[in-house]
Amino acid sequence: MVTAASTRPLGVGIIGAGVISGVYMKNMPLFAGLSLRGCADMRPDAARAQAAAHGTEPMTVDAMLASPDIDMILNLTVPNAHFAVSHAALTAGKHVFSEKPLCTNVADGRRLVAEAEQRGLLLGCAPDTFLGAGGRLARQMIDDGRVGRIVAGSAFLMSRGMEHWHPDPEFFFKPGGGPILDLGPYYLGALVNLLGPIARVQAQGSIGYAERIITAPGPRTGERIKVETPTTVTALLQFTCGAQVSLAMSWDVHRHSHPGIELYGTEGSLRVPDPNFFGGIVEFTEQAGDWQTADSASLAFGKPNWRSPSWPASRPDQANYRCLGLAEMARSLQHGTPHRSSGRLALHVLEAMFAILTAAETGVACDVEMAIDRPPALEEAEAGLLFA
Repeated sequence: MVTAASTRPLGVGIIGAGVISGVYMKNMPLFAGLSLRGCADMRPDAARAQAAAHGTEPMTVDAMLASPDIDMILNLTVPNAHFAVSHAALTAGKHVFSEKPLCTNVADGRRLVAEAEQRGLLLGCAPDTFLGAGGRLARQMIDDGRVGRIVAGSAFLMSRGMEHWHPDPEFFFKPGGGPILDLGPYYLGALVNLLGPIARVQAQGSIGYAERIITAPGPRTGERIKVETPTTVTALLQFTCGAQVSLAMSWDVHRHSHPGIELYGTEGSLRVPDPNFFGGIVEFTEQAGDWQTADSASLAFGKPNWRSPSWPASRPDQANYRCLGLAEMARSLQHGTPHRSSGRLALHVLEAMFAILTAAETGVACDVEMAIDRPPALEEAEAGLLFA
């Protein structure tokens, strides 16, 4: 097993050969301290196809968990499988990095964090986008006092849902899915990195369409999905620092003009880049002055490098450096540096998301019990060391 001060790369085994696995496999050679050793999936054909496309070995899950050459499991399964796969990997003595959310209920999230800490293993979780250039630049502006103390803010994620681009989108519309659990981690993770932990929430929610029709190309085109989780949720987040942020997340909106995240400080305002990606332009004002821009493209993990095949030609490329959290976790393990994209952060975000859903269902404000410290800032010099 890799331990602190070890210099050999961390052997990574991927469990889950779905849509998101391709970008992880493509990006992994960009990062220091990582070596892809295999790919497993409950569908052997999918594992073989992804392994062949990215020059690694197809494996069974049992073989992967037993392999001494694999130090860390990258859990890319569907959300409802996150707990079982991550728990099995931890009990097999593997470090774990999971796609978001950490799991689909708070009790299981607490079990994972406790299991990792009891065994002396690292548990990490997406999103790691706040470690990218855009998130770091926005954090630096706040920490430097460019806009003063943050008093309030707003965060919006609105679209027409997932069935238009994802070939098998049913899980998005079932318990464990919905915009809060699927995309909420990006926004809440970014906000916690910028402002610190969330203390209390109020919320309302609804289901905009009782059924969804899959229009994405694939074997399920034309099928109908019964929607069983809220697809529009609005919330008020109270942070321990005193800031109040209005959050609106919906898959029932055809078009809107809201910025993703805006923060309002005592000395000005700040617009944060799309937290689903790693770069982007930070906009800010000095008191009531005009908006000014600061582009993060020249910083580590800020250069645009990716676009979705479903995007229109008018939409610009984005910085997509998924695997950054893996590399930061590997460096933490090898050099004793802070582990920022951690299981504890993911558990705090998970508790906040379920507090939002509970408040939306009951109409009663909910406290977020899991107290954490704001993650230490990732400075540019250390970020640069994560490149291969």
